[in-house]
Amino acid sequence: MTESTATLQTQAAAGLEGVVVAESSISYVDGQAGRLVYRGYAVEDLAERSTFEETSKLLLDGDLPARGDLEAFRRRLVAERALDPRALDAVRGFPADADPMAALRTGVSALGMVDPDRGDDGPEATRRKAIRLIAGLPTLVAALDHARRGEDAVAPREDLGHAANFLYMLRGEEPDPEDARVMDVCLILHAEHGMNASTFSARVTAATLSDIHSAIVSAVGTLKGPLHGGANQEVMNVRRKLAAGQKVMGFGHRVYKTMDPRAPILRRFSSDLGERAGDTRWYRMSEQILEAMRSDKAIDPNVDFFSASTYQALGIPLDLFTPIFAIARVSGWVTHVEAQRAHNRLIRPRAKYVGKRDLRYVPLDERG
Repeated sequence: MTESTATLQTQAAAGLEGVVVAESSISYVDGQAGRLVYRGYAVEDLAERSTFEETSKLLLDGDLPARGDLEAFRRRLVAERALDPRALDAVRGFPADADPMAALRTGVSALGMVDPDRGDDGPEATRRKAIRLIAGLPTLVAALDHARRGEDAVAPREDLGHAANFLYMLRGEEPDPEDARVMDVCLILHAEHGMNASTFSARVTAATLSDIHSAIVSAVGTLKGPLHGGANQEVMNVRRKLAAGQKVMGFGHRVYKTMDPRAPILRRFSSDLGERAGDTRWYRMSEQILEAMRSDKAIDPNVDFFSASTYQALGIPLDLFTPIFAIARVSGWVTHVEAQRAHNRLIRPRAKYVGKRDLRYVPLDERG
């Protein structure tokens, strides 16, 4: 038995904590300093100066695009916003009370079955499918929301930016520029976050040489869980959980040992939106809970905490919080899928066996 084999058999990292599974130049999470970097750029700088379209292009290509390249990318996203009617027909057939994340998971699978490049998993076709996924997920989420109310989907517009068009399709009316900008920044802040659970599941699927839609279905299914993307929805139940002594979502993070760098930006949005709407109760409640958690448990909020009150102030239904997370994170997911495929090796970890050994088979008649 070699030393490396012995190590594999005697050591296990719960949750793979501290295990490096890949090298990546896509994003960097510095948990000690509370920093998040996309392709070398601080997320705070991108939130202030960039757009979701530009940030997506940065993630995909590794560099900030020139003006002409960015405009061409925007045009491609606009051209891919409308969904295949067969996918919309599938959406209309979902139960009205279906969990939106379950519906989104199935909707992404439906998009894969009707994609013009289905069956072609080469790099060029995969990039085209990646762009369709970035462009199409907002349309899919808005269509799911209208379908469960028995309404027709609102067709996307070509004259609105990515975030503004999503709010338009969701609300049925053009959003004001302030709401559109807040939504845009929210998408930027959620676009990428290293080797998180959903990104890892996407890469595991991609590593089998399965198609990109299958990888994104895996990611959506992982994001659905309340310990990952579902946490922002659970934040709205925080008062009840505090009273019951249960774990509070929206605080603490596996990586960050200080405040999540995205939280202060969303904190400001939550306050500004509440003031503009004349209803600051959710923001004020958030601040009270923040102070209580810092005082009693000495832990800071993560991105989920203030994103929940921000989405609430935007008038977004509670159960769409996590699907919106997916609308943003799909840019990171597809980038990681491409990176995995570019230098692929099947992801096949080992498990430390702790079960029984050397048992003798007992015939059925002798088992009593």
